[in-house]
Amino acid sequence: MNGRGRLSVATGLMLMTLATVGSLLSPPAFDPPRLSHDQSFEHLPPQPAAEMRPVRHDAPIVSQEITVAVQGERLPATVRAPRTPGRHPAMVFVQGSGNGSRGEFTTQATWLARAGVVTLTYDKRTVGYDFRHRDFGLLADDALRMIETLQRRSDVDPVRTGLWGVSEGSWVIPIAAARSLDVGYAVLVSSPNVTPMRQVAWALNEQLERLHAPTGVRELLTKAMGGVGFDFLRYDSAPALRQVRQPVLALYGTTDPSIPFVESTQMLTSALDAAGNSDYTIRFLDGADHAMRVNGGAFARGYLDSLANWILGLPGTARPPSGAQIAGATPVQRYETADVPAAPWYTGTAILGLALTITTVAYVAAPVTERMLRLRGRDLGAPAAQLWPAIRRRLSRMLLTGVGLLAAVMAFIMLIVLFSVNQAGAWPAVLAGWLVVRVLAILILVQEITASVAVYHAIRDGWEPTRPQRVAVAGVLGTTGLLLVTGAYYGLFGIPW
Repeated sequence: MNGRGRLSVATGLMLMTLATVGSLLSPPAFDPPRLSHDQSFEHLPPQPAAEMRPVRHDAPIVSQEITVAVQGERLPATVRAPRTPGRHPAMVFVQGSGNGSRGEFTTQATWLARAGVVTLTYDKRTVGYDFRHRDFGLLADDALRMIETLQRRSDVDPVRTGLWGVSEGSWVIPIAAARSLDVGYAVLVSSPNVTPMRQVAWALNEQLERLHAPTGVRELLTKAMGGVGFDFLRYDSAPALRQVRQPVLALYGTTDPSIPFVESTQMLTSALDAAGNSDYTIRFLDGADHAMRVNGGAFARGYLDSLANWILGLPGTARPPSGAQIAGATPVQRYETADVPAAPWYTGTAILGLALTITTVAYVAAPVTERMLRLRGRDLGAPAAQLWPAIRRRLSRMLLTGVGLLAAVMAFIMLIVLFSVNQAGAWPAVLAGWLVVRVLAILILVQEITASVAVYHAIRDGWEPTRPQRVAVAGVLGTTGLLLVTGAYYGLFGIPW
């Protein structure tokens, strides 16, 4: 067997070994089953026409910029109020995930104010809220401070002052409503009602299905999610929902691919029924997305009118007509939600961070030590002078490939996240990105084998590496081996594709 044949055999054996190691190290696969059909969601009654009757929204309003003291900081806020005399219902907008600005609610806050509802929008806190750490209870306290601010106004009806929350905000509002009856009502928009982990994993699976992504892509992303040590991802909203006694309006858009409609509704109704609360209205708006807009543009037909009619009609609208608590367009949910299996300890964020640090340090140290050796101009002797340049070139190529692989994986994950956030993207881009990642993984495996063989033959032929050379060889070969094992865990050498 010639050298190329032996290389092919060695590569095949290493691929099988890495695939086996990855399988043995991996947690159970994330594979949500198909959701069993629920006939009640397939034949919903239409939304009552009275709920969507046009609302006049041309009244003059006044805007006021204020700051509200909350725990640890002061939050800028904007109050918009109709100029018409008397007390009006009022509502606070609670943001979804991210560093929310009150500016994102300007359009609907102004529209509602012109329709007769005092509105308050505010900037989300920056102290105690970031990408890793999210205290929904702390955010609920912020919302309650806003409620108190509105209820002190002479033009606000304190009994009809409530909270509106979208997405992540719908995990916040039930906590606030359970803590204080000052919350007169709750509006939940695109409310998952399952844990954040289940919601994100479900939405990701839906997006990957739409993009025809290979099975390996889902394994890579869900394993990465399982290793994320963010406690808030396991937050269970059911206990708070079971304490909500106030009227609830829940609105969903049927083109929102990030919400498991059926389970979200089942969780909500089950919790409210357990609380003895029958004052809830759930509506599915045809063509609306996660923000109640149509393809990110104008608000969906009936959204603002339904919202205004419900708020202005309280307490009479708290309990819809018999048989119409859940109505509107047909929601579609193909798969059940499921928890992403927790990653083993050896693949947690701390261990992964340590592995990446070691790889980075070694990849930097290798060329530095080799450069030092060259600058010293030492007499390496005949074997070293002949053999070291070839080994050095192999190590340099490995270093570049390893950096390229890490960059490709990060770029690929960002691509999927971008597609998911924007609900866009084309499947050829996903397949091409995955192909690049897999090809680079196999390339660096081949380079690891050939470089190891070259070092073995050089030592056998009399090469005695210096200390800097040993650092360079051990650093690149050792950390590349660690990179290969990490790649095996994340399915880069696994089957199926």
